[in-house]
Amino acid sequence: MKLRHLLLSLCFLAPAVLSAATPNVVIVFVDDMGYGDLGCYGSDRNRTPNLDKLAKEGLRSERFYVAQPVCSASRAGLMTGCYPTRVGIRGALSPVAKVGLDPAETTLAEIVKQKGYATAAVGKWHLGHHPSMLPLAQGFDQYLGLPYSNDMWPHRADGSEGKSKHPPLPLIENNTVKIADVKPEDQKLLTTQYTEKAVEFIKENKDKPFFLYLAHSMPHVPLFVSDKLPPGKDLYASVVEEIDWSVGQVVKALEETGATENTLIIFTSDNGPWLNHGTHAGSAGPLREGKGTAWEGGIRVPFIAKWPGKIPAGSVSKEPMMTIDLLPTVAGVIDAKLPERKIDGLDVLPILTGQPGAKNPHEAYFIYYQDDQLQAVLSGDWKLYLPHQYRTMNGRPGGTDGKPNPYENKRLTEPELYNVAADIGETKNVAAENPEIVQRLLAQAEKAREDLGDSLTKRKGSGTRGPGKVE
Repeated sequence: MKLRHLLLSLCFLAPAVLSAATPNVVIVFVDDMGYGDLGCYGSDRNRTPNLDKLAKEGLRSERFYVAQPVCSASRAGLMTGCYPTRVGIRGALSPVAKVGLDPAETTLAEIVKQKGYATAAVGKWHLGHHPSMLPLAQGFDQYLGLPYSNDMWPHRADGSEGKSKHPPLPLIENNTVKIADVKPEDQKLLTTQYTEKAVEFIKENKDKPFFLYLAHSMPHVPLFVSDKLPPGKDLYASVVEEIDWSVGQVVKALEETGATENTLIIFTSDNGPWLNHGTHAGSAGPLREGKGTAWEGGIRVPFIAKWPGKIPAGSVSKEPMMTIDLLPTVAGVIDAKLPERKIDGLDVLPILTGQPGAKNPHEAYFIYYQDDQLQAVLSGDWKLYLPHQYRTMNGRPGGTDGKPNPYENKRLTEPELYNVAADIGETKNVAAENPEIVQRLLAQAEKAREDLGDSLTKRKGSGTRGPGKVE
């Protein structure tokens, strides 16, 4: 009799044990939002009460980085736990690209699939628009969204027609084209449609573990917003506030389904703001430069994480972390196997959960951009810039009403060193005062060149695998 009671007890206990080992994971990944675009990061331009509340209930990172400061490459880092250079994803893939993320790579969705998760990708994909590279071929059960950026289309934001090199932009559901030629009126509804699909997925899977990847197309230009909310201070503010509304709807769905306590929810951006778009661009806050550069404003982005009972409420992290670290961190949480192919990310759960003395586990992060150029090495508080050309507004304002002003080009001719913890704006090059640190980081750069290559020094890395290709 005692054995029977024990077995019954174990049967009732099993779902609770499974739940504890398999938390739901929600990643909200927005496009071109800057470090200074949320209220909890100091913005007085944008009203973001839902995200500010999420930060109060969880963790806000002051030093979270993307793997590269541009669309496709940044997403490759998040999805694979690899430097984009390792998997051959460069820049922003065009609508006529014959390459994309190789299905042989293991994605975050495929990691959680090991433990029976339901998976959905909602929003911008931009890792290959061919069916063999879309989300359903990369571990996701469902997909609704644009296959690439919302400016890769033949239309103008005001609805007028103009010449464009781009083909019609489709909205895809699973592997079927839902709207063949997305128009301005369709873009106004994107944030709403993505949110409704995300909420529907959460409710459908309330009785099993799930992974939701919600990748908003906004606030990438051209900017579009519905009329459901009161107007913001300007169009960009309205777009950010609708994204904040979307986060609120996702949180509400988690609450209504009883999933809040067992869900890790993360909010971040794919790179910094597209500064030459001026009034239609976000803010990097106190950081230097923006999207398309290896400076802090290009790769340091807002990051909020909430996991009740695991991540201390109201915590602020000053330890560096990167998107490549999320895959191994989630794998560790759910006790899943890491990919057989080499990855670059490391488990940063101790930082997320506020363990005393938790430190970043990397010797260094390597910042590549522009055809596999190694442009910077980040190690702890120190960041060494290698000689390279970069774009800048050079103190000039960006454009207005969606019309960008041109960038200027500048060139670093010698390595420059900054303490990016103390000098967040990267205003003082301290290379001359710290020759030993410069030499240490130059040695790290050589390791990266051996492994990942460097087009600036004409080095081909031994550890790169290349993208998937379509004949």
